[in-house]
Amino acid sequence: MAITQLKNYRSLTIESAIGLAKDLSLFDPSELLTCEEIGDGNLNYVFRIVSSETGKSIIIKQALPYAKVVGESWPLTLDRARIEAQALKLQRSLAERLVPEVYHSDEELAITVMEDLSHLEIARKGLNKGEIYPALSKDIGEFLGATLFFTSDYALHPFKKKGYVKEFSNPELCKITEDLVFTDPFFNSETNEFEEALEEEVRNLWDDLALKLEVAKLKRSFLTEGEALLHGDLHTGSIFASAQKTKVIDPEFAFYGPIGFDIGQFLANLIFQAIVREETSKKNEILLHIETTWKVFESTFSHFWDQSEDAYTKIDGYLEYVLEKSFTDAIGFLGCELIRRTIGLAHVEDLDSVQDEGKRVLYKKRCLALGRECILERQRIRTIQDLLDKLI
Repeated sequence: MAITQLKNYRSLTIESAIGLAKDLSLFDPSELLTCEEIGDGNLNYVFRIVSSETGKSIIIKQALPYAKVVGESWPLTLDRARIEAQALKLQRSLAERLVPEVYHSDEELAITVMEDLSHLEIARKGLNKGEIYPALSKDIGEFLGATLFFTSDYALHPFKKKGYVKEFSNPELCKITEDLVFTDPFFNSETNEFEEALEEEVRNLWDDLALKLEVAKLKRSFLTEGEALLHGDLHTGSIFASAQKTKVIDPEFAFYGPIGFDIGQFLANLIFQAIVREETSKKNEILLHIETTWKVFESTFSHFWDQSEDAYTKIDGYLEYVLEKSFTDAIGFLGCELIRRTIGLAHVEDLDSVQDEGKRVLYKKRCLALGRECILERQRIRTIQDLLDKLI
């Protein structure tokens, strides 16, 4: 979408964000409101508005018509704001305690007004500081089980499901994933970024035709298998957490795709923590999160499966087939995520914040090796324990 095509869109300022909050009657007209722009992402503005009298607060998120990291030369569709708002509402209806409440959305301004979660912490930042988040993996397992089951053919009438597929068509942001996750890291693309010390490993990846064939199969799955509504970008940076609470945010990449994709992305981002943690007890905390995520997803999805009215869900072996496929897909997708976050455009601070260059390069080499193994050997990694064994 070219920026010149935008008609009624205008960027919010601190003053206009406050005005919008008052116009929506989210605060008493007499309340004194303060506002700060707290966004640190590349795609959006995020304003936090607080009442000086009551302390009540809200978040206003506005999509930008371009990527801040590049500028106006990389235009982005504003329809992602509609998709994000609708995905949040739908996901909250399925996993209420794990998704923030949406108070208002506006397609023309590309804004979503929602619950303020600033009393929580972005999970990635907390994990990098050594926080434990005991509820994290159980909560994400439940979120995945509920949202992926209840947006699938196993739960929905075909007309309803096909309507959702149309509603959540997200070609522009899917193209970003197609390029940055499945294509660019495996070729000599100008978007790639990595240390010189990784040159040999990266060249070997680019020359590995067997690996490229398997990535092509995974990309095809991403492109063609509309199994359930995905978050589309489910990593530890898209989750707010505390010791007791977990909230999933930022589903602007939401679309209908293979069930294993969300699972694989989240597991990969836990694996970064498992790799950088050298102390056994700290590593074991993450390994337990990895195990719990899959097991809770599996049990949650299976519980809901028993409620399905699809005749084939009563056939012995069908649930096992669906879960096995989802697990195998997840292993392949997490392999792609490990590689792309190591040498692609969008890195993770789990790795890049390691100050010791020798250790940082070593950790990244492990990520590349494990990513390659998971992609090539995903059919042989049959259980979550098989995956954990590769991390011990």
